[in-house]
Amino acid sequence: MTILDILAALLALSALFGVINARLFRLPHTVGLVVLGLAASAAVAGLDATAPGLSVGQAVHDVLKSIDFRTLLLDGFLSALLFAGAVHVDLAQVAQRKWAVGVLATIGVVISTALTGLGTFAAARVMGIELPLPWAVVFGALISPTDPVAVLALLRTVRVPPSLHAKLAAEALFNDGVGIVVFTIALAAAIGAAGHVASLAEVAQLFLLEAAGGAVLGLVTGVVAFMLMARLNDHVIELMVTLALVAGTYALAQHLAVSGPIAEVVAGLLIGNHGARHAMSRATRTRVFAFWELVDEVLNSVLFLLIGLEVLLIGGSTAGLGLGLAAIPIVLASRYLAVAIPIGVLSRWDNFSRGVVPILTWAGLRGGISVALALSLPDGPYKPAILTAAYAVVIFTVVVQGATMPALVRRYYPTAS
Repeated sequence: MTILDILAALLALSALFGVINARLFRLPHTVGLVVLGLAASAAVAGLDATAPGLSVGQAVHDVLKSIDFRTLLLDGFLSALLFAGAVHVDLAQVAQRKWAVGVLATIGVVISTALTGLGTFAAARVMGIELPLPWAVVFGALISPTDPVAVLALLRTVRVPPSLHAKLAAEALFNDGVGIVVFTIALAAAIGAAGHVASLAEVAQLFLLEAAGGAVLGLVTGVVAFMLMARLNDHVIELMVTLALVAGTYALAQHLAVSGPIAEVVAGLLIGNHGARHAMSRATRTRVFAFWELVDEVLNSVLFLLIGLEVLLIGGSTAGLGLGLAAIPIVLASRYLAVAIPIGVLSRWDNFSRGVVPILTWAGLRGGISVALALSLPDGPYKPAILTAAYAVVIFTVVVQGATMPALVRRYYPTAS
């Protein structure tokens, strides 16, 4: 199949499954696509087992294998999805809660990584699975950051107070970039590049270079785009400027070895707030926001459909599945502590919304980014178990947490929908 054939098939399936979900199941859109994708995978596997001569499973497997999920997400979809998400975030609300957002997106990710790594290492030992502590920490690093794509999709289905919405959205947007940096450091330590383990000072320097460098890059490219748009009054050209901003910023980030996700978030926040107010006419603002909302919806649909279908490729061993089931409560407990500890400290100086800790904990969905990072691991004896465990956690958070999140929010805010 050609790339065009594959794209057409994915879009058609996304539309079909979206209609089926809306008419029959009425689950949140992304949750429904994952569930139906899993059901399609199970149907293909069942058909392959009962009628192996048809070779349906092999044909679907070959098509999915031709899609490089990691490259598609990390080097393709992610830049547009992060920008589209950031454009719709109220920067004033984020600025008012900058300390909470900053601490949750940095210290919270580190706490969760450490606790998840230790817990997974202990569970593996109890289960008789060989998983050294450094590789358990790698798993903790790739599964700890909440997925901004999943979280922002979830926030479109529930109504929470603006302050809590800002924390959820901004934390997910920023801890994604931070999480990728932490994963890079953890993986380098696990591999022991050239037999050298980085010192704490080297780790801090790398972290600051990638995170701060990404923020500066996003600010610079965002300002350039803002200045161009302020001198225009043509919505088509201004829309092209935002497209160039997204693609150019991510490409520059890769060449400069800084965080592309953080750069996209900063650029999106700038254009979506300052740019919308001072560089766009009302007509341009309407069209630009509508365009990026459409991009967000389409890419989201394809991404979550692929998450459901990719189970045919990931497969996994019984040991890996057992580790994944054990990892689910470990990840949840680590997320709870990574939220509760910073919030507990910051509550001395700030007031937080009712139910902030349980809502932030349960809203910590993992998604395609965790799967993509797991797929990017070098081949070795520990990759299958880590990949299977990561996929198990992702499916649980998207399907179970995503489907029950509205009920949890209504418990604290009865008027929420």
